This record gives sequence, structure tokens and C-alpha cells, in this order.
Amino acid sequence: MELFKEEGVEVTSEEARGPMGMHKRAHICKMLEMERVRGAWLEKKGAPPTDGDINRMYAKFVPKNIAALQTHSKLIDGTVECMAELRRMGIKVGSCTGYPSAIVEKLKPLAAAQGYVPDVYVAADEVPQARPMPYMVWLNAIRLDVNPIEAVVKVDDTVDGIKEGITAGSWTIGVARTGNYVAATEEQLATMPRQDLEWRLNRAYDLLHDAGSHYVVDSVKDVPAVVRDINRRLTLGERP
Repeated sequence: MELFKEEGVEVTSEEARGPMGMHKRAHICKMLEMERVRGAWLEKKGAPPTDGDINRMYAKFVPKNIAALQTHSKLIDGTVECMAELRRMGIKVGSCTGYPSAIVEKLKPLAAAQGYVPDVYVAADEVPQARPMPYMVWLNAIRLDVNPIEAVVKVDDTVDGIKEGITAGSWTIGVARTGNYVAATEEQLATMPRQDLEWRLNRAYDLLHDAGSHYVVDSVKDVPAVVRDINRRLTLGERP
């Protein structure tokens, strides 16, 4: 949002979160394709955005996000407990992100200090195309030495992340309540008016279901139980 504000274009939180999960340059492009945002840009600039504009904004985005990590890198509630249970189950854990490697390298120690240490990371600039294309899932599988692809479970809180998993051929679990579309901290969730929370939660479930997710849950805390159900289905010969 700050990036667009510096260009003289105000965007809403919902507009900024819409393309979440994509490579961040593609994220900027997608926002500039939104009718209202594009109209505001034209009104301010007098011309459509160019590749030069997008490159300039992306070049500013990376250092801004690295600076913001110190205050915006708190783990989602339940992540550590989920990881511990998956480890007890013998599950390998890989992580992928729309962020480029420069940001991921700064993020790793901050996540590790809070107890999140996956076996591998894949950044968006390590593959030909990031979400919703399947390459980051596949590169995770290669680095983890996991096959066949139906042995992989993709957990995500965005439509593009779920589409990434579906296209890759893996199982998918959408996370609604503590995810991108509810867009609230645990503290905010605790004090949010019930009607507002229900609207956000229903919308998140609908978006993730409509994206094709095999399962949608409230929290990452629910993931181990779903993985057990997927294991049960695999023993019955089911596939994603």
C-alpha cells in the first residue's frame, strides 16, 4: 500500500491482498490491472503504467520489505505446534513464497528464532514462473526427494497458492481463519464483531473452496489431522 501511495495512488487493503501469493513483481502488475487502481493511476499520471514504472516500483519494494521484516514477521498462531506434530509423523516440510531470494534469506533467521525451520525453502525467483504455476511445489518435491506428487500436500491461504498445488498434482489444504482473506491477527480476531468475523470467514472459505482446495480449515493447527485423513485416503488408492 505504501508503495502505491508514494506514486500518488491510494489502494485498499483488500486490493493489496487480492494477488497475494504471486511473485511480487507480478503482484504489482496484477494490482495495476484492477479497474479502480488503473483508473486512479491514469488520473494521477495521465498515462497507463509502463514496464519502467513496474520495474521502478519493484526495485523499491524489495528494500522496503526487508526493512519491514523486523516488525512484520511474527509466525501465524499454531505454526510451531503444527510443525512439531508433522515432525512426529515423519513428514518432511518445505516452504515456498512469492518473495524473492533476497527477502527469504533475511526472513529465514527471523522464522527460525520463533521455531519455524522447514527442511527447504523455495523463493519465487528460483523458478520460471511463481504461483499459480506449479514450479515451486515441484522444486520443493525435488529438494525434499519426495515422490510421487500425490505424496505432497500443499498448504496455502491464497487462491493462487491453491491453484499452484492443484496444477502441480498435489493435495491442497486452504487455511481460512488465520489466513490472507480474513486478514486479522489473533488479537483482532478476539475483539472483532461477530458479524464481521462471520462475513470474512465465509468469504475466505468460499474463495478457497472455489479455487479447488481439497480441504479448507480454520488454522494451521488443523493441518496434521487433515494429513492423517489424506494418508487414509492414499491407502485406499485415492488420488488428488
